Amino acid sequence: MEDLEELGDAQVVVLVGRYDERAFAEIYRRHGRSVYGLARRILGDATEAEDLTQEVFLRLWQNPAGFDPARGTLRTYLLTQAHGRAVDTIRSKTARARREERDARSTATASYDLEREVWDLAMAEHVAGAMEALPPEERAAIDLAYFGGHTYREVAKLLSAPEGTVKSRIRNGLHRMRSMLVEGGVPR
Repeated sequence: MEDLEELGDAQVVVLVGRYDERAFAEIYRRHGRSVYGLARRILGDATEAEDLTQEVFLRLWQNPAGFDPARGTLRTYLLTQAHGRAVDTIRSKTARARREERDARSTATASYDLEREVWDLAMAEHVAGAMEALPPEERAAIDLAYFGGHTYREVAKLLSAPEGTVKSRIRNGLHRMRSMLVEGGVPR
């Protein structure tokens, strides 16, 4: 059994590659606090920092060859891994929050649209009922003017009636409809 405290990081990582749990524990003892501290500072949450620290060391355990001592120290390698994962976590949380906010807005809009559609259908039924209750000459004049898109003059020609009479029928019919709709509990 070697004394791990006397070995350098690179040598201890070689032992981790041989699945030496004592070597892994030594690396964690040496660098765990630094990795956790950086993660905690970036994420601002102790639980997330613990999870991220565990993930960084698990990656080292699963792939110790990912550390190349020629490129820098083990400490730098682990802190770089922690920093990258922490930034990815923040980006992911931000993107999820935006997506949830956008979904909430579209759901609210869809809900409003559905309510509006139900309201429009109910109103259409009330208006249709009020139209049916009108005398035929008033109903025909309103139908041509409001639902057919014709002018008073065109309605008069289509009904073979004087323009003044058509205006009176429309005005009287609308007045009756308004009264029926208000009495039926439908607001103006």
